[in-house]
Amino acid sequence: MQVRVAASDPARAAVDVLVLPSFELDPKKWQLPARVARLDRALGGALAAAVRSGDFRGREGDALTVYPDGAIAARRVVLLGLGANSEAHPDTLRRAAGRAVGAARARRATSLAIAAPTLRRVRLAPGARALAEGAVLGDYRFDAYQEKPKEPSPPLATTTLLYERQADARSARAPADRGVAVAESQNFARELSNQPGNALPPAALARAAQRMARETGLRCRVLGVAELEKRKMGGILAVGGGSANTPRLVVLEHGRPPKGARKRPTIALVGKGVTFDSGGVSIKPSAGMDKMKHDMSGAAAVVGTLRACALLKLPLHVVGVVGAAENLPSGTAYRPGDLVRTAAGKTIEVLNTDAEGRVVLADALHFARSEFEPAAMIDLATLTGACIIALGGWCSGVMGDEDLVERIRKAGEATAERAWPLPLWEEHRKHVKSKVGDLKNTGGRDAGAITAGAFLSYFSEGTPWAHIDIAGTADTDKPGPYQPAGATGVGVRLLVDLLENWRKA
Repeated sequence: MQVRVAASDPARAAVDVLVLPSFELDPKKWQLPARVARLDRALGGALAAAVRSGDFRGREGDALTVYPDGAIAARRVVLLGLGANSEAHPDTLRRAAGRAVGAARARRATSLAIAAPTLRRVRLAPGARALAEGAVLGDYRFDAYQEKPKEPSPPLATTTLLYERQADARSARAPADRGVAVAESQNFARELSNQPGNALPPAALARAAQRMARETGLRCRVLGVAELEKRKMGGILAVGGGSANTPRLVVLEHGRPPKGARKRPTIALVGKGVTFDSGGVSIKPSAGMDKMKHDMSGAAAVVGTLRACALLKLPLHVVGVVGAAENLPSGTAYRPGDLVRTAAGKTIEVLNTDAEGRVVLADALHFARSEFEPAAMIDLATLTGACIIALGGWCSGVMGDEDLVERIRKAGEATAERAWPLPLWEEHRKHVKSKVGDLKNTGGRDAGAITAGAFLSYFSEGTPWAHIDIAGTADTDKPGPYQPAGATGVGVRLLVDLLENWRKA
């Protein structure tokens, strides 16, 4: 879908669906916004009549459809509620655009126009970006494997954001384009995470990253089993050892400065890429195991973020490292009680083969730190069920270096991909010490999300580092205005915002 920006009277928009967003109306006046009221005069007062009758109040999600029958250029008009203007956030517009696209798709429309509203607390540029993001995110569907998709209608080809003034349209164009780039990258992450395990084993994930890198100009290299063995990456090799689908380490690079050029800050993003997690020998219950195709959502977010970095031409050296493995039980699988030696030289006592993500990340974090000496490292992982118990599906958990954690929290608030700080104390780090090896791969039920992060902290080795546990946010069964059921692509918007503002902090 193409997103356009124009300065135009909504009455002249020759589209299948015209959406007029409206904030919650004052119950003392029940007065439509001036822009909507002007158009309503051409409709013979149909919208005002609906308001007077109580059919529309402007609460978020309220919608009213009117058929102009030639009175204006659009075939349908949808009055869409935004809620209270005083409470508006860029995500208000993101949700509104998602709902607008949903309304257009439900009516099998090929063209949509949205009259861009003015928010008291949101400037024009972030508002335009949020509208564009919501439209592109709301248009996403995962139906590649359906012989007859549920919506066989023609695709929505264009969404136009309409502004009243030419100067506003000019100011909105660039942020809207950036919003499209970020949302398409998040959709790319969604598409990877939604793939079934048999379609996206580690090698296929690596090939998908390579194709994307060629298309966007990123550097990409893939380490296979021989190179992993050479680098003594016993963590990734152990987790992937039970599957016929061998593990990979994928490395993406954006913005490496040429020799002699001014050095840029290097930020390393590390993603857990367990393409299917059965739990291994410590096998999971069968109920819900199908969702374990999403256990590579951290990797998907890293790949999607690097794609956005390339499209946005961010002035940073950003590295993405993905540890990809499939965790299955077999005669060659690693076992509880095994000792695994990592590339960092530390040994891990395996108490539970289902605590595999941290074992993979141990090697991936060490690789990122030793290979690139970054200014900061951030890992994303669907790491613990304990994080879901603590925070539910409303936000991710984040822990690590306090300054970096706070920057991530702020980026999460700005992008509606919330991340809530959890403590990480020396007591947590001591708790994952092993009496047999250096570390044990689980600290048990108590503070399980935090002790998992404490385990990872041993592989940051002095580099500023933060861990984001996306176990509760990586996928959903509850569709939202711009989020269908399935993978969310969480982390892409958050990380892009963090990187865009890196030098300002």
